[in-house]
Amino acid sequence: MNLKEFAKEIRVTTLKQLAVPGFGHVGGAMSIVETLAVLFGEIMKHDPKNPDWEERDKLILSKGHAGPALYSALALRGYFPMEMLDELNKFGGRLPSHVDRTKTPGVDMTAGSLGQGLSVACGVAMGDRLSGRVSRTYCIVGDGELDEGQNWEAMMFAAHYKLSNLTLFVDNNKVQLDGYTDDVMRLGDISAKLSAFGWKAITVNGHDTDAIRSALIDGAGEQPKAIILDTVKGKGANFAESAVPNNHHMTFTAEQIDAAIKEAV
Repeated sequence: MNLKEFAKEIRVTTLKQLAVPGFGHVGGAMSIVETLAVLFGEIMKHDPKNPDWEERDKLILSKGHAGPALYSALALRGYFPMEMLDELNKFGGRLPSHVDRTKTPGVDMTAGSLGQGLSVACGVAMGDRLSGRVSRTYCIVGDGELDEGQNWEAMMFAAHYKLSNLTLFVDNNKVQLDGYTDDVMRLGDISAKLSAFGWKAITVNGHDTDAIRSALIDGAGEQPKAIILDTVKGKGANFAESAVPNNHHMTFTAEQIDAAIKEAV
């Protein structure tokens, strides 16, 4: 699969999906598009016809508000009909604002309250190991989530138990709900901190599918791996990029979506 083209498909599909309600978490969805393209386009072991396959790799989307991008990737890979994307943010629909494993095929963890996903990912990775499954767990967290101390406890746990079947992505788009991360709670050198916690940490351009892929296939020995994604919040949606730092959740017009799609293709 051409990962760059798949990323473009996910971005355009996400924009079309968001156009239906006219509001949503566009910023944080756009910044993980390339990561999802690499995972679902090549790296992850999964089966759209059997979403609960025990031997599958798992994806824990801790920053659950980025659901629109994940929904697009799942639909494009055949987990559910494309028409279902019209249910985004609809009351009683199967594609809620924050991902929910009880409602959407292919979603491995219900999210919403941030800061919990990495702990769950540690448990899933440990469970697979204890069960003898050769499966990997991938977890995507936002940079703002790292304000939560629970993440750092999970990092110590993963390093102590040598969870080499766990990969963490940090979406370092430098903006969180309340503003720039440097203003809310400065994170410093995320890669250096994770290395100090016993992880193999790699920083890459989070909008470069080749760089993400290379980081994923680079061995980490017995260590858990962390890939820090240098990203732009709202990437590929010009109306969102120009609204930083106020693009966490937005309303937008059909004309703005159409213009963004024209640029994306």
